[in-house]
Amino acid sequence: MQDDLGKLVLRVTLAVLLLFHGTNKILTGLDGVMGLLGNAGLPAWLAYGAYVGEVLAPILVLLGVFSRIGGALIAINMIVALGLAHLGMLLSVGQSGGYAIELQLFYLFGGVAVLLLGSGRFGLNIGGTWN
Repeated sequence: MQDDLGKLVLRVTLAVLLLFHGTNKILTGLDGVMGLLGNAGLPAWLAYGAYVGEVLAPILVLLGVFSRIGGALIAINMIVALGLAHLGMLLSVGQSGGYAIELQLFYLFGGVAVLLLGSGRFGLNIGGTWN
């Protein structure tokens, strides 16, 4: 029971916090992401993947539906974000003294943890072994 509660806390925290980023992209658009992709020589249409990684995947994780797939999508999304926008901060400390990319790494490794752990008992559990 405690393991399942721990998985629930992880899923809800990861999903809700990441959904703020996805909601912001829905409201303001993907111009910033498209610019980063263009600077990297990649096609702008790949920016729509941000909706997959920051809206769809967190919803899957939050509901406990195909949670492992959602976790993998979040991790992939964050690897791309780190490569496009945060690579120069890899060895940096933020203004408050913490690691400059600690939030991005929380999302990355939170996604990996959900991928490995699954949703636990407190989810819709549609998707069999993919939860």
